[in-house]
Amino acid sequence: MTAQSCYFTTGSSLRLHYLRWGSEQGIPVLLLHGLRAYAQTWESLVEALGDGYCCYALDQRGRGLSDWAPSTSYRTESYVSDLEDLVAHLGLQRFVLVGHSLGGTNALEYARLNPGRLQALIIEDIGPGSSISGDGAARIRREMSQTPLLFPDWESARSFWRQSRPGLSEQGLASRLAHSMKETDNGIVWRHDQQGIAQARLSITPTDLWPAVRALDCPTLFIRGARSDFLPAATLAAIKSANPLAQTAQIADASHYVHDDQGEMFNRVVLHYLQGLPTQQLQKIGE
Repeated sequence: MTAQSCYFTTGSSLRLHYLRWGSEQGIPVLLLHGLRAYAQTWESLVEALGDGYCCYALDQRGRGLSDWAPSTSYRTESYVSDLEDLVAHLGLQRFVLVGHSLGGTNALEYARLNPGRLQALIIEDIGPGSSISGDGAARIRREMSQTPLLFPDWESARSFWRQSRPGLSEQGLASRLAHSMKETDNGIVWRHDQQGIAQARLSITPTDLWPAVRALDCPTLFIRGARSDFLPAATLAAIKSANPLAQTAQIADASHYVHDDQGEMFNRVVLHYLQGLPTQQLQKIGE
């Protein structure tokens, strides 16, 4: 399935990039990547969903082909505002929203602030407290403070990813090299605003997600990697207890980056969940 590359301008005058796949008559699905990822990270899931869905993947501000912004704006409120602007640009009324990590935070907050807009919500490996404390939060802060801004060659870049993401599949590694990095006269650099994103992550207080979990008003699936250091199993159980609309799934031999580590199983779980919803729950554009 071929992606169409598109742009729109937000209310704050940022030019943001997104990809669109599938017929505009399909069930609309909007996809939000993680902290340092990009729209193409969802290519495998889009292929698995197939022709019945119309998928949109956003390069969130500071990432991919989207404009960079002041580091102080790399915060939940700004990301959600960008998402609201994209939804308005696309003319979507009700849709499925999928988010990983940072994208999951933004998806949950969008749901809280825009009740009645989602047909379903799928959150990959993040929950209340994930970004605040625990081994995963500490790892992210460590990575943010230690990640180089420049690599001398592609082999050095590949070694960086192999060391920091030992469970990353070959497909996931190839995707990250192709879409999160680029070659310049000085060496290999990040496509995203690594310095600004790091400053924001190390200085801005993470959003409390419990209010969003309690306010969920649509069928929601939380997916955890069984080896995740970011979303504890106890938090997953607490989420399920906090709202009857929340369901949970755990995928074996996957870290925080479930769709990278176990892409085929992740896709299967997402597709099975959506296919299991009542027929009237998922509507195509215009219905």
